[in-house]
Amino acid sequence: MTDQLIGTRIRALRKKRGLSQEKMARMFGFKDRQTVSAIETGVRRVTASELLLAVEKLNAPLDYFSDPFRLDGEGRFSWRQTNVGQLELREYEEKVSRWIGAYRTLTVQLGRQAQLTRQSLRLTKSSSFDDAIKAGERFVEEFELGSVPAQRLATVIQERLGILVLMVDVCPRISGAACRLPEFDVVLIAREEVVGRRNFDLAHELFHILTWDAMPPKHVENASDYGGGRVEQLANNFAAGVLMPKVALKPFVNWSKLGSDDLIAQLNVTADKLEVASSTLRWRLVALRQLTKSKARSIPEGALRNNGRKINTALPPPLFSRSFVDVISKAINRGYLSVRRASALVDLSIEDLDELFLVHRVDHAIEL
Repeated sequence: MTDQLIGTRIRALRKKRGLSQEKMARMFGFKDRQTVSAIETGVRRVTASELLLAVEKLNAPLDYFSDPFRLDGEGRFSWRQTNVGQLELREYEEKVSRWIGAYRTLTVQLGRQAQLTRQSLRLTKSSSFDDAIKAGERFVEEFELGSVPAQRLATVIQERLGILVLMVDVCPRISGAACRLPEFDVVLIAREEVVGRRNFDLAHELFHILTWDAMPPKHVENASDYGGGRVEQLANNFAAGVLMPKVALKPFVNWSKLGSDDLIAQLNVTADKLEVASSTLRWRLVALRQLTKSKARSIPEGALRNNGRKINTALPPPLFSRSFVDVISKAINRGYLSVRRASALVDLSIEDLDELFLVHRVDHAIEL
């Protein structure tokens, strides 16, 4: 346990309990709030008796203050969701926090270092939507994402930007999230979403990571491609620029000359090629003035759902990501993490954990 870690946890719990530093000082018998402040910033060491007092007074187990897999007071989340209850979201955030906390701790034990610097976008709340689109298109150019940017986006985010991407199982009303830590950033995506939605959410959350300091996102945002606050709209436009840059749409077709049925068919075909949602492509074409608003609005939503398919037949990607699973595997092999604890951590049976290693083509030298 480090003084900084304990101090951070005490501060988080104090705020969660709605206590001021003055009230906390009285509870612990300190002469002033400055002592509490010094503890919370790691300047002053907490004695063993004071730690036991914190367990009693703040009604928390001892491992709350010592468990390195927790993120209390450190991780900041921004959730993209629709009408998810506070309790349900809080419980899921606690589960996700343990995955991220474990990854952080184990990477350090394995001798891996986070990237020294963070990438950022030169955008602010006063930037225009066109600025955000152009930033997305420039991102495609600078990171050489190619003619179908969606295909390499997750790889570039992880390998070039050092951002952990996790494909996760969530309740149907959560699309994804961004998480900021002092050391690195994380993007979580609902893997059961259709491929076009997953890619859009990934690009949307990337915007939040790249603009976190200039435009800190809210803890909870409504999942919408068209509404939301200013920052959410900028994120949507950036995502459109990344996934559907002007250069990628140029070769396809003269949209304005298509009849209704041909327009629907071409939207669905083109969306499949770009691995985006047809409904999102429609409004991108409007922004590019290749399609009028009235014509776009005349298209029945049902004709574009699942890019024109009756059902979504595509299989979801494997759980988590190869980077995450590789760290878990190596930690087990080196004795930093038991198989049983790893299984409990990711909420899988030992057999399913073995399957996860196989799916991600991760070597594991122990018998599960």
